[in-house]
This record gives sequence, C-alpha cells and structure tokens, in this order.
Amino acid sequence: MRSEKDKMLAGELYDASAPGLQADLAANHRWLARYNAALADGPARWHALLQERLAAVGEGAVIRPPFHCDYGFNIRLGAGVFLNFNCVILDVVEVRIGERTQIGPGVQILAADHPRDPAERASGLEFGRPVRIGRNVWIGAGALVLPGVTMGDNAMVGAGSVVTRDVPEGATMVGNPGRVRG
Repeated sequence: MRSEKDKMLAGELYDASAPGLQADLAANHRWLARYNAALADGPARWHALLQERLAAVGEGAVIRPPFHCDYGFNIRLGAGVFLNFNCVILDVVEVRIGERTQIGPGVQILAADHPRDPAERASGLEFGRPVRIGRNVWIGAGALVLPGVTMGDNAMVGAGSVVTRDVPEGATMVGNPGRVRG
C-alpha cells in the first residue's frame, strides 16, 4: 500500500493529516523558524540554510526572509534565482524555478489544489499540480501563480496578476485573471 506522502508526491489525492506528512510539516516549521530568524545574517547564511531543506539550490540563489512553504523538499531553485520578502510556496509537489528568475515581494506560488466536487472536497483529501517557471522570468510583487502553471523562459508577470494558465516563452501576462499582452 502506498503512503500518503507517495500519493502527494505523485499528484494524486492524499490525506494531508497523515502522521508522516504532519511530521514533515513540523520539521519544516522548525526549519522555517531558523531560516526566518536569520534575516540579519545575509545571503551567504540564507543560501546555506536553503541547502539544508530544499531539493536543489543553484549558486547565488537567494530567498529573502521572511519566507513560507509547506515542505521545502519539493522546491528546486536554479542559479541566481531571487525571491524577495514574504514569498509563499505551497510545495506539495515539485515547484521548479529556473536560473536568473526574479520574483517580487509577496508572490504566492501555489502547487496545492483541492477537488472541485463538494463531497470529495469535504472528505479532506487534496492533491497537487507541479509549477514550473522557466529561466530569466520576472514575476511582479503580489502575483499569484496557481497550481499546474508553466511559464516559459524570459516571460514576465505583472504585479498583482493572477496566473491561472501557462505563460508562453517571452510573453507578458497581466491582470486578474492574467492575460497575455502584446
């Protein structure tokens, strides 16, 4: 029988209250407390702490505290990635951010999702859809990136946009819901 964590990582319906997942969340909360307490320590210390928890951390990648995520171990950062203050990543499945991508303050990247059927949703089960952000992408402050979105290389997302669908390579998306411009 597959564990709830195995189901979660596969993007299938899973029970987030399972003891193993609760233990992973608790471990991540302890790590986040240390990470966010390191605000005054600077990028070198932040990078070392990121390497303790995240799946991959490229050279020069920076996440300015405070930062919040579900598990951490599903996040992959390319070289030179920059996330500004107060970013949130709900990483129940993989969230991949390509090299030299810049993400403004208050951005939320949400890979966690819930069933649309009310009865199924009431069961407490949830699932995830991976988020993949290409290289050299710019995401403005306060944007929301929803589950399953892929952004091509060199794309731009305007501040406050709600990204509900894929953003093609080199495209600019703005608004709520986000629409490609140009």
